[in-house]
Amino acid sequence: MNIGLGSTNVDEFRSRVRTFLDRELPADWAGVGKLNHHEAEEFAKQWRSTLSEHGFLATSWPVEYGGAGLTELEQVVLAEEFARVGVPTGAMNDVFGITMIGNTLLHWGTDDQKKNFLPRILSGEHIWCQGYSEPGSGSDLASLSTRAVLDGDEWVINGQKIWTSGGHLANWIFVLVRTNAEAPPHRGISMLLVPMDQEGVEVRPIKNMAGEYDFNEVYFTDARCPKENVLGGVDEGWPVAMTLLGFERGEAAATLPIMFRDELQRLFALARENGAASDPVMRDLLADAYIDNEVMRFLGRDSLARYLAGHAPGPDAAVNKLFWSEYHAKVTELALDVLDRESLVVEGRRPTNTTMYQTDDVGAPTSSASWITTFAISRSGTIYAGTSEIQKTIIGEKLLGLPK
Repeated sequence: MNIGLGSTNVDEFRSRVRTFLDRELPADWAGVGKLNHHEAEEFAKQWRSTLSEHGFLATSWPVEYGGAGLTELEQVVLAEEFARVGVPTGAMNDVFGITMIGNTLLHWGTDDQKKNFLPRILSGEHIWCQGYSEPGSGSDLASLSTRAVLDGDEWVINGQKIWTSGGHLANWIFVLVRTNAEAPPHRGISMLLVPMDQEGVEVRPIKNMAGEYDFNEVYFTDARCPKENVLGGVDEGWPVAMTLLGFERGEAAATLPIMFRDELQRLFALARENGAASDPVMRDLLADAYIDNEVMRFLGRDSLARYLAGHAPGPDAAVNKLFWSEYHAKVTELALDVLDRESLVVEGRRPTNTTMYQTDDVGAPTSSASWITTFAISRSGTIYAGTSEIQKTIIGEKLLGLPK
């Protein structure tokens, strides 16, 4: 995908990225999808170090904090080139450490917090996960009940979080807690930065419908963190939480379509191979998927233009999140129709990490296991980072001005 916003500088940057990839990847490299799970895991660790060493990690962060200081347009070029050769842009938990809490620290953090946390995120010393949803507080996040009480120089935390992706891999968690029971729901919440390697934090894995253990429950029993580990101020965590969700929903708007387009091309190839493309109804459905993918691409371009103009992620991010999550659920269901009877039996190579890539690995051989697993995982996309229903509410109220 070429987003059509090129310039001489962008062309030079693309050439620089291609030179880097040619130099760092093996001559016979065919994509991480050609590796078995153990090989892919080892490659991901080594590749993250390589990206950090050459300034291709935390690409949006300012150089003074160890980032690459790339423009949004350069980040899209980087994503295009990485997708072209089939390499990841980081490790699984980097979406929480770099994209979410890292960017939020840059926006809301004190100088001491930035100096303390940002270098450790980049080095991999701190591996982060997200503590938002609770058993009784998912879409209605402001009703959360996990509490924190100040005890001298430390916060004492009690409660439970759920659907914590990557929590079993993390050693830090950013947690929304209630610090003032008397305040209105949105005013009595704080965001705390909490170490997980302590006796008061218990992580229990949850198997998802694809048979993976990406999700977790996290229990806090008198867990502690330093008093100064409040991001954005005591009882002022709601706008911080919304900023973080804006980064989660908005930053990938221009890069996700790149992965989805590659996935769609693999689906087209499968339909041609097994004869599904000869059916006129199936061809119409595949054409609809192509049109949706192009719409998503142009939505991403619109978001990119906004960011280039200096606008931080806002309610408009809900449009992108709603569109890509519903699109992916639909297109992966279409993939099972293309597979036809093969979709009844899970055979072949499973994806190594659909949580990070959203899709199967680039270069992966076509198999029923690949499409069935991606189909199952895609359903969670309509729930995490705000359910589709919540995104529709945001669009209606914040963008269209409809009554509540």
